[in-house]
This record gives sequence, C-alpha cells and structure tokens, in this order.
Amino acid sequence: MNVLIAGANGKIGRRLIPHLVAEGMTVRAMVRDAAQGESLRELGAHDVVVADLEGDCRQALAGQDAVVFTAGSGPHTGPEKTVDVDQNGAISLVDQAREEGVKRFVMVSSMRADDPDSGPEKMRHYFVAKQNADNHLRDSGLDYTIVRPGRLTEEPPLDKVKLAKRLDDFGDISREDVARVLAVSLQVDTVNREFDVIKGETPVHDALKQLL
Repeated sequence: MNVLIAGANGKIGRRLIPHLVAEGMTVRAMVRDAAQGESLRELGAHDVVVADLEGDCRQALAGQDAVVFTAGSGPHTGPEKTVDVDQNGAISLVDQAREEGVKRFVMVSSMRADDPDSGPEKMRHYFVAKQNADNHLRDSGLDYTIVRPGRLTEEPPLDKVKLAKRLDDFGDISREDVARVLAVSLQVDTVNREFDVIKGETPVHDALKQLL
C-alpha cells in the first residue's frame, strides 16, 4: 500500500513513518520545506514531496492508495491559522484526494470535535475546525477513518489504549501510541469508522478489533 502522510514532519507524522514501514507500506512524506526530507528518509520514507495544504497537492497525491492527515496548525497559532490548516487545508486535501483517485483517508482529529461545546471555551475554535473537516470527510465518498485522540503527550508508548466511538472521560495518550493506532487502522477494517482514543489497558490491535 502506498501511503501519503500529510504533516509528515510533525510530532505524530515523524513517529508514524517507521510504523507504516514496519507494516510493509511504502511511505510518501508531504512537507512544506525540502530541507526536512533527509531526516524523513532516514526514518523510512520512500520519497518526499514538497506541497502546501493551502495549495495544490495533486503531485503528492498521485499514485497513492491512502492518505493519513496528521497536520495541524499547532498550539501557538491563532484561530485564523487553525481554520486555514485544520479545517480548510484538510477539506482541500480530501477533495484533491478524491479527484486523484485515492480510496482511503485517515484523519487525525481530536476528542470533543464531535461536540465542540463540551470542550474548554478557549479551544472551541479548534474543535469546530476539526468538526467541519471531519464532516466533510464523512460526506466525501472516500473510505474514511476518523481518529480522535485525547490530550497528546511525549510519554513513552504503552501500546495499550482505551477506545470507543465516544468516550466520556477525557484523557491522555502518547503521540507514539497515536501513531501505532493510525498504522493498525490501515491494516484492519476500520473503513467508515470513527473513535475516541486515550491510553488504556488493551493492546492496540485488540482494541481496534473489539471496536469492529
């Protein structure tokens, strides 16, 4: 399977590359700066394509079977940039993926994106942006998976999670474990599924199987 990672130089994207390679997938890394390419190839990326989510990404999408959207505006940007990247950039990539014949799209969203008003007020613009992108993906006709992690940490991976279509308890999860969930999501039948995920007691593969 040929997989494009959007946001490949980000904290989840970089961790995802080795997991996909270990699963036998061919990884194309999409970045905004060509200087980032060497380190991504060292992680296992087969090739690196420079493209901007706010522009034309068709060259990056050509020949790909799946896309994993791990991009984000980051915690230190304002609402406008969040809309540009997390909402409009994601929506544009979904549309271009469909036009290029990509079949599968895995979206890294966020817990509370399905109910923005349930989150802290200062984060609601982010949850709304994610909700709008998720809704667009659901309606796109692509085979989608929407992964909604809780609070992201730099803790060591557990390879164990708690996941469900909706979790009432907001919790933490390491970025490494999110990367593992994304990789396994492409290996099992999570088509047209969506779920919240935090750290837990169930091995990732088993948790996803139980969801299905």
